[in-house]
This record gives sequence, C-alpha cells and structure tokens, in this order.
Amino acid sequence: MGSFSIWHWLIVLVIVMLVFGTKKIGNIGSDLGKAVKGFKDGVKGGEEEEKSPTQQVADKSTVDVEVKEKSNT
Repeated sequence: MGSFSIWHWLIVLVIVMLVFGTKKIGNIGSDLGKAVKGFKDGVKGGEEEEKSPTQQVADKSTVDVEVKEKSNT
C-alpha cells in the first residue's frame, strides 16, 4: 500500500460532503475560526495581566476593601 493519489482524496472528500453536507462543514470551519480567535485573545489578555497586575479592574458586583488587623491592647 503506497501513498494515496489525488483521486483517492477526491473520493474521500465527496463521501464526507455527502455524509455531513456542506452546511455542517461550513459551520465547523466557522466554529474553528472563532475558537482560534478566542484562544489568541486569551493569550493576548494573559500577557497584559502579567505586565500590569496592579491595574486590574474589579468586577462590578464585587467590593474592594483593605483588611486591617485589630490589636487587643
């Protein structure tokens, strides 16, 4: 068994298109593109957090306070 020729790959492509349909294949490509973009944004956001950890914006539903210790003397 040698390597597959172009005709073998064309037949496989036609079978895949018949089984899944062109709409599902297009949706898979679109979803994959969105996932890659989200991953890139996540990596880019991680680098920004490393550069300025003191400038993080708190969530609007949380309250940022300082804790002071109480002495019993």
